[in-house]
Amino acid sequence: MNQKSSTLLEEILQGNRRAMAKAITLLESTNPESFEQGQELLDSLLPHTGKALRIGITGVPGVGKSTFIEAFGLFLIELGHRVAVLAVDPSSPITGGSIMGDKTRMKELSQHPDSFIRPSPSSGVLGGVARKTRETVLICEAAGYDIVFVETVGVGQSETLVDSMVDLFMLLMLPNAGDELQGIKKGVLELADLILINKSDGVQESQAITTQSEYRKAMQLLSSSKNSWEPQILRCSALEKQGMDTIWEAVKNFREALQNSGEWEKQRRNQSEKWMWTLVEEGLLNNFHKNKIIQKTITEMEKSVVSGEILPANAARKLLEMWQSIKK
Repeated sequence: MNQKSSTLLEEILQGNRRAMAKAITLLESTNPESFEQGQELLDSLLPHTGKALRIGITGVPGVGKSTFIEAFGLFLIELGHRVAVLAVDPSSPITGGSIMGDKTRMKELSQHPDSFIRPSPSSGVLGGVARKTRETVLICEAAGYDIVFVETVGVGQSETLVDSMVDLFMLLMLPNAGDELQGIKKGVLELADLILINKSDGVQESQAITTQSEYRKAMQLLSSSKNSWEPQILRCSALEKQGMDTIWEAVKNFREALQNSGEWEKQRRNQSEKWMWTLVEEGLLNNFHKNKIIQKTITEMEKSVVSGEILPANAARKLLEMWQSIKK
């Protein structure tokens, strides 16, 4: 490791936010040299990682995810924690950049010295989870942030990818049981460890209570993703900062239950294995697309599929057969 990287390493371990941002930029870079520097840095940081509580947060658009994260994050900071937020934005189809602007929506939290917020474009990755989110979590942990939030784009079947990188999965819902229960994906509900009915205030509070009851009934029909924990349905108001203490107690109870049963460590080991295979698949796909012979054939096959001359399954088979013959 050169002197520049060594300095960056020391600054990250001291909690320097600018150094963290530089390291994350290296990991997100498509430049091979920068990527290698980022990986070398990550290897050096690895012994200092793994101690944070990793929380995934998702929910339908308009449910108030960012408002909730800011309220809950500030509550946790008051308790003496350091909070990192990895807010994965939808990528603009025009510029490829982030379009949500989470830093502007978490103004108070972003300015707090004990917080770190990193918005990054999802870049079309399945589930809206940025390609380097897992590595970014490790950098935050090495810098001393003991609670890391991963906020994803919205609710959908692909959104469950966030479950493969966090300890606890939160699902935020609006106080409108009928429409929400019809629109939510069963798979997301089964992954949720905590379901939070947000905006439980004012005229919506009675509706939120009804929704809470409806979800409790619905969850009895679903299987939990954890053996040692039954999902809880809680109410809160992020806008009025109500219910944060109750949610934190539930989070602590969750962690204690899974650690006592051994499920906590088992889950993390399984996640590391999945991460490895995800990177293998990503590397194979990149090599496939970089091959010049394949590149020419892909264009021809795409035209044939679009025109209806060949079935997509047959086109895929031909491309894979060609790839195998090249690799022999």
